Amino acid sequence: MKQLKYILFAAAVMCTLSVTAGSKKKTKKEPVVVEKVDTISARDFSYLIGKANTMGLKQYLVQRMGIDTAFIADFIQGFDAANMTEADRRMKARLAGLEIREQVEKQIIPQMEKQIDDSLKILVPDLFLAGFRAGISGEYDIIPISMDSTQNVVRKQMDYYHNARLERKYGANRKAGEDFLKENAKKKDVVTTASGLQYKVLVKGEGEIPTATQRVKVNYEGHLIDGTEFDSSYKRNEPATFGCNQVIKGWTEALTMMPVGSKWELYIPQELAYGDRESGQIPPFSTLIFTVELLSIEK
Repeated sequence: MKQLKYILFAAAVMCTLSVTAGSKKKTKKEPVVVEKVDTISARDFSYLIGKANTMGLKQYLVQRMGIDTAFIADFIQGFDAANMTEADRRMKARLAGLEIREQVEKQIIPQMEKQIDDSLKILVPDLFLAGFRAGISGEYDIIPISMDSTQNVVRKQMDYYHNARLERKYGANRKAGEDFLKENAKKKDVVTTASGLQYKVLVKGEGEIPTATQRVKVNYEGHLIDGTEFDSSYKRNEPATFGCNQVIKGWTEALTMMPVGSKWELYIPQELAYGDRESGQIPPFSTLIFTVELLSIEK
């Protein structure tokens, strides 16, 4: 194999030298150095390059195709066959079925279980396999509905499991936020809008009020209702610049009511913030508190 690599490499060098030599100006004749290589017949070369191309194949057969090395002779028998007989085609289909069955049992079902809920065993493996079989064969369909309807039912049920899992894990955040906002709304200086956004004016600005499509420069800091700080432009010593409609809904609503020069404290319900999404240190269903200082409208 080392000799073969040397032959190919030397041939490439020879070609390169030939091209380079031919491209020089013919002002002075210089001796052309040509690498000498051993040559073999085309027949021997064909055999050796075929052999070289099997490097790693046995490992691929074992690791990727699941073929036992004890049956390499059977692999060779198939390789030697010029054409597939009907029996060969049937065996190929049967082996594909065995391989897919193994993937379904060892990979697909466990992955689906994890996606649905790590803590629960929802799927019945035998029925999953029966449905899988019916989907391929079109036979023995226990629930005879179209594939589109099947997909819709599965999608809705997956959403249900997703929401139920989030509610079990983070539902307390929603309840805590609702209780906080209910009490906060009773404070004298707190304003509650129709959407549920609450704010308190700390500094009253006198400048222009931005529209949703304008970009603004702000300083801000954000906290969870338990006091945990999750972000602060003040600590970065760098105000943030963004479009009013490129942030969470609670921010967009507040910014399009604030005159430049204002400083407000915002109390944003989870549905106007990140909802059931997790964002950095912010768990799903979190009510958020921001101090926002509107410095300018960027034009």
